[in-house]
Amino acid sequence: MKLYNFDEIIERRGTSCVKYDGLQENFGNKDLIPLWVADMDFATPDFIVDALKKRCEHPIFGYTIASDEYYNSIIDWVNYKHNWKIKKEWLSYIPGIVKGIGFVVQCFTKPGDKVIIQPPVYHPFRIVPTEMKREIVFNPLKEANGTYEMDFDQLESIIDDKCKVLILSNPHNPGGTVWGKDTLIKLAEICKRHNILVISDEIHSELAFPQAKHHPFASVSEDAANCSITFMAPSKTFNIAGIVSSYSIVPNEEIREKFYSYLEAGEFNAGTIFAYEATIAAYTYGAEWLQQLRMYVMENIRVVDEYLKAHMPKIKVFQPQASFLIWLDCRDMNLSQEELKDLFQNKAGLALNDGSIFGPGGEGHMRLNIGCPRATLITALKALEKAVNSK
Repeated sequence: MKLYNFDEIIERRGTSCVKYDGLQENFGNKDLIPLWVADMDFATPDFIVDALKKRCEHPIFGYTIASDEYYNSIIDWVNYKHNWKIKKEWLSYIPGIVKGIGFVVQCFTKPGDKVIIQPPVYHPFRIVPTEMKREIVFNPLKEANGTYEMDFDQLESIIDDKCKVLILSNPHNPGGTVWGKDTLIKLAEICKRHNILVISDEIHSELAFPQAKHHPFASVSEDAANCSITFMAPSKTFNIAGIVSSYSIVPNEEIREKFYSYLEAGEFNAGTIFAYEATIAAYTYGAEWLQQLRMYVMENIRVVDEYLKAHMPKIKVFQPQASFLIWLDCRDMNLSQEELKDLFQNKAGLALNDGSIFGPGGEGHMRLNIGCPRATLITALKALEKAVNSK
């Protein structure tokens, strides 16, 4: 068995990456330690790099098609990871999940229609429909026992005839909650009864930790399969966001015909050579690498949790069940959101995502990306401790 080195420090500055080279534009300071945008500082695994190099040996990069090998790699992987048997005709390439959300909103709603989101949640869920002149309706999550729960009573109370779409973060970003099967079944029952289409963003699903079983939304019931579009991708898991390798899964024929006709009309379903090659390599050879990655990330979570408890107990880890993002609860510090941002950015020299962008319930929080070598993480924690103690 090959052992992968997640402790390696790789210089990313000067590669036009958002995480580092976008610091000046987004934070006004290029020298911060970047722990924000959700990609990792670990090397993309060698089996993906080798597959891309091999393809580059052929000197022509013309128009390309999705091969049976591409479709089969997804079908086999989804069955292996999630015990969900999907069919080739259910699948389509999409050029990114946020773009996919935009396509669904355009295809299935009109200006003035309502889109339901469950804050605090990934901010493009709010931004994309808003920019498309749809009305956002909040179904806020409830905190309970250190995790989030859905508020179905509140959901039922806000639904009216203008509610057309609900966007689900499954697993939840930024909280890291892996939704239980019963929760998803109940959500599906409500949405199917009210003729609401569910977009299930499952980009973090492969990063669910061993103690938390991810359930693809469309797999939990007939209702769920018949009222949903699922988005998945190897991009977060294998650190290939720049390759753009997302895909959709639509079991319901009527929804699929409408959505895939829309994608085909604009050739939005046409993937690139490298998206297809990277997906095949990731899903064919990636199981062992992913297992080692998850173990490393889980240890990073433990390091952060124990360090905060020992040195900054007013900052608490919202224990994630998936992914390399930690939702930090800073409310006991009794700081305004501006003061909190100032503490992390200007005093500690760290670039994190401001919790308020995730909507109601995000105030008093910061989102920390721990997909980095442990040495980087410890340096950041020490800087934060110094800033907190000098307040």
